[in-house]
Amino acid sequence: MAHGHEADPETSDLLEAAVEAARAGGRHALDHYARRAEVHRRFAHDVKLVLDLEAQQAAEAVLRRRFGAPLVVGEETADTNRPSDNLQWVIDPIDGTVNFTHGLPNWCCSVAARRGGRTLAGAVYAPMMDELYTAAADGPARRNGEILRVSATERLEEAIVTAGFVKRADDRSVSMNMIEALCPRVQKLRVMGAAALDLCNVAGGRVDGYVESRIFLWDVAAGSLIVERAGGRWEVVQPLDTFSMRFVASNGRLHDDLRAIVAGAWGG
Repeated sequence: MAHGHEADPETSDLLEAAVEAARAGGRHALDHYARRAEVHRRFAHDVKLVLDLEAQQAAEAVLRRRFGAPLVVGEETADTNRPSDNLQWVIDPIDGTVNFTHGLPNWCCSVAARRGGRTLAGAVYAPMMDELYTAAADGPARRNGEILRVSATERLEEAIVTAGFVKRADDRSVSMNMIEALCPRVQKLRVMGAAALDLCNVAGGRVDGYVESRIFLWDVAAGSLIVERAGGRWEVVQPLDTFSMRFVASNGRLHDDLRAIVAGAWGG
């Protein structure tokens, strides 16, 4: 693992590792797709699968082989690892777990390399759609090797915006306020169920914005860089705790208007 006084691995090396790790995690989940009903823990509106744990282990194994003992922050390690100024890897092994369990293809494995609160490289791999999104801090965003650019949409009335709907009791009204405020203002609002892919769709111009009233670092660490390197904008509107936040991303042209609507709905 790199430390502050050592030379950092080149961003190209970090990106290469992120890609390999995201592919490893995503392929493990896909290869064991028939086991997607094996539940590790069940929540009121969510589920944690045995495959979540195994896919994270598959991704981590790649990083361990390349970097020794990398510090990993992710959905499966949040209890023990905190953000650091050293090189860290942020992993969401299956983003869109409920989609995955029901057989919807909209899920992915997200891996990002970060230092000092900044993402240096990120990869998002959607195995069932065979789409790999990548970006390094000093290069373009790509989908399956092709350079991505955000949309040119300039008016919210012509925009598709994706959102996450939070089911937690203490956040539900905030989420409802956001959706009620957005629906009349945009062409269409979509809830797709995988935040990392929502961000990749912003980067690729398939949608024009993405908002969520409570999202986690591991969901957005890679995708936010991909949006940025595709010419878009992203913003933590309000940090909520160590790992969660109110978050907006867009093609840039719509950003201020979109932010104003959701921030007003969020009471900020």
